[in-house]
Amino acid sequence: MEEEREIGHEAEEDGEHAAVAFLFDRMTVQRFRETFPRARWSDRRKAWIVPGKTARRRIDRWMAKEQSRLDPYAEAKGRDAYAFEPILSPYLSVDRDGFRVRTPYSRKLVEEIRQVRFARWDGAEKAWRVPFSSYDDLVHHWQVIEAEAQRCEPEERRKRAEARKGSDEEKIARRRAAERKRRRIPLPAEDPPPLGRPVATARYGLIVVDDVTGELVDPGEISDLYPDFHDDHVWAAWRVPSLEELVHTWPSRVEPGEYERQRGWWLPSLEEMREARRTARSRERRMMTPPSP
Repeated sequence: MEEEREIGHEAEEDGEHAAVAFLFDRMTVQRFRETFPRARWSDRRKAWIVPGKTARRRIDRWMAKEQSRLDPYAEAKGRDAYAFEPILSPYLSVDRDGFRVRTPYSRKLVEEIRQVRFARWDGAEKAWRVPFSSYDDLVHHWQVIEAEAQRCEPEERRKRAEARKGSDEEKIARRRAAERKRRRIPLPAEDPPPLGRPVATARYGLIVVDDVTGELVDPGEISDLYPDFHDDHVWAAWRVPSLEELVHTWPSRVEPGEYERQRGWWLPSLEEMREARRTARSRERRMMTPPSP
């Protein structure tokens, strides 16, 4: 799943951007914006995206300064709290700089860890780093983190996959995968999207529609795959937009309304365009990287 890889742990930093999340506080956000004027908030990641190859180092220096601002003794207090009542888990390790959290990937797990104050993804270590000063926060969220990590272990995933075999859930999942491979989407015959321009959809994200075939959609054929389907739709052929197309497409300045979402497509917002460009950039880098021997 290409999309899932992009939003996984590795997407927290890619050499040109780095992500950082912290509990909301007006003054903290103000200091952050003063230090990183080019940073932009990502609704999907629930984190700030800082551009630049040195972004990770600059973020680390800023976070260390913020930690000392909150409580100069917070690190010592966190060390003592852990020594008195440690978290015993295969997903947690400790070194001189704080805690390292290594787990299988889960979107829910990432969202939970981001709620821990000053938690950050360390791409080199392939782990989340949490300072000693955030130990109380970590304890507060640990039950959910560990339960989700256990649920996402390969063996647990395999058991759930075995349980789904032959079920209606598996049949629907297979039909959805097969439908995606056909690169088609039902769209209203009287209000199709512009051809050759990236547009946003609820099911497939940003796509480019190259052809509206005019073939009427049979509601009985796809009612289980498109529960919000309406009559008078025709099939349209779509593809994934290239980075060049995304770079040269102006985003919409208004959010899509109820009509646009029911229609099935809308002009993408700035945030949707940024996320799509990051995905396309990573995809092109992977295609240009020669396979390991």
